[in-house]
Amino acid sequence: MKELKYLFFPILIAIFGVLNSCENIKNSKYITIGMVDGWAEDVAMTHVAKAVLDEQGYHVIIQKASTDMILASMNNEDTDLFMGVWLPYTHAKKVAKFPGLINLGTNYDNGRIGLVVPEYVPINSIEELNQHQDQFNHRIIGIEKGAGLTSGTDKAIIDYQLDYKQINSSTIAMITELQNAIKRKEWIVVAGWQPHWMFGKMKLKFLEDPKKTFGEAEQIKTYSRKSFVKDHPELAKFFSKVHFDDENMADLLTKMEDSKDKEATAKKWVEDHSELVKLWLDKN
Repeated sequence: MKELKYLFFPILIAIFGVLNSCENIKNSKYITIGMVDGWAEDVAMTHVAKAVLDEQGYHVIIQKASTDMILASMNNEDTDLFMGVWLPYTHAKKVAKFPGLINLGTNYDNGRIGLVVPEYVPINSIEELNQHQDQFNHRIIGIEKGAGLTSGTDKAIIDYQLDYKQINSSTIAMITELQNAIKRKEWIVVAGWQPHWMFGKMKLKFLEDPKKTFGEAEQIKTYSRKSFVKDHPELAKFFSKVHFDDENMADLLTKMEDSKDKEATAKKWVEDHSELVKLWLDKN
């Protein structure tokens, strides 16, 4: 019994040491931000936030994962932040699973999702798709399975009784198919969203959505784990002030898409927008 007691205390001390170490990490200068690689606006905003916080002496770790995995990780207090939550439509059901997460603020106000075609395609509404099934090969080119836009597209197929199949792989694959179709002046319809650099690089248009299956204007928000505000009140205030208008967002996305070094481009963008960044860092 005495031997068990002597064995128990070292184990207990070790456990307390690990817990204390975890607590110190949460309250340290190490910050983890979840990011969905391939989402142009999320990649851009996350790298800008990292560039700003690096200058403030923080060590920012970007964790690449799906939306579901990031939200679950934040719910477990393992990831600090996620800057890519689209509300009130796209991610509403995903966020509702984790009511403990904290909404820190809105990064962008004019988000939109829906079905997108090249401007040369002579239709303007989702309702017209069934009149041109053969031209589109009965296909809607989607993005990753599990994305809010993907489930919205599935719902649109039902709501509009479309004789189409959604083809899912990745955002990069969708954009590649779109670019190739435009080069050949072929008809193509994709699941798309704005803000995105592709609207600056290609002449595209959203199809009207009279049934409002995809909702209306969306906001992109930053969410955090439950204890983040208590652990980092100064950073919670910073992220509550991070906001991009249409002009800033378009400029950032274009520069990031043309860049082979996202971190360097984000750092340069922060330097060029010092007055805006100063507002974000204002502690008042």
